Amino acid sequence: MKLKKPKFWDKKKPNLYAYSLVPISYLVKLIRFYKKKIGSKAKKAKIKTICVGNIYIGGTGKTSLSIRINEILTEHKIKSCFIKKFYKNQIDEQKILTNKGKLFLSPKRIDGINQAKKENYEVAILDDGLQDDSIDYDISFICFNNINWIGNGLTIPAGPLRENINSIKKYQHIFLNGNMENVKDLSKMILDINPKINIHIGIYEPINLNEFDKNDKYLIFSGIGNHQTFVAMIKKFGLQVYRDIEYPDHYDYTNSDIEEILNEAKKSNSKIITTEKDYYRLKKRIDEIKYLKSKLKIVDEEKLINVILKKNEIY
Repeated sequence: MKLKKPKFWDKKKPNLYAYSLVPISYLVKLIRFYKKKIGSKAKKAKIKTICVGNIYIGGTGKTSLSIRINEILTEHKIKSCFIKKFYKNQIDEQKILTNKGKLFLSPKRIDGINQAKKENYEVAILDDGLQDDSIDYDISFICFNNINWIGNGLTIPAGPLRENINSIKKYQHIFLNGNMENVKDLSKMILDINPKINIHIGIYEPINLNEFDKNDKYLIFSGIGNHQTFVAMIKKFGLQVYRDIEYPDHYDYTNSDIEEILNEAKKSNSKIITTEKDYYRLKKRIDEIKYLKSKLKIVDEEKLINVILKKNEIY
């Protein structure tokens, strides 16, 4: 059974329960430090690499940004591919990436990169892997959702962070996505920690909104890293939300789950909406369940394009 992300992780300030877990957080940090110390030094891959990762667990827009970077490289006639470490519970993301380009899956990311090299790919885009200390990436993007930001600011298990927020000092590029409401405040916080970091901003826009009637009411469900961002986007574009149901990230829906959703929608005379990721996790296609397609729109995309092309020395 997959557990939901603890609610206290996303409080603006840690509560007593979070503080009680801080000693374990220090132990986790110590173990990671020790593993890095005794591990091999990070090496450059045989082809150019772009890592799209995060320090906040789940729901930061890594996959969407990876897809857009692949589109940009393809538009510039550069042969690029996706690299992803294989996890059984991430079939949804694997299907989406496969639909958008060539995906190399492997228990070790470096093996996927080496296979991409054999097949003459020029650039490997890694969806996740920022904490993989075996690879020295050419470009790294650290992604955040600007609604949840860093949650309570503590590291696992006391909070949602894989690394302390001060770790952004070692990165050159940060990607904020979600909405534009608090970008100015977050940008100031980020630049106070790392004045040299480049801030990129993205917002999600639905591309099949015409398939949904604003006179209907909707039951929404999802098992993604940031359910509330999905709900907020639906409300923003004028759809009436009867109820929203949140499942754990990468949730594997059972027949019983789907039956409950269908029954509640029928009783309440509601239509059903989910995300594209959740739709791909359903064991079978159901006519009553539709998914909202969205596209990442990057503010000042020319800035991102220049970073990608210049760093990879491809003009």
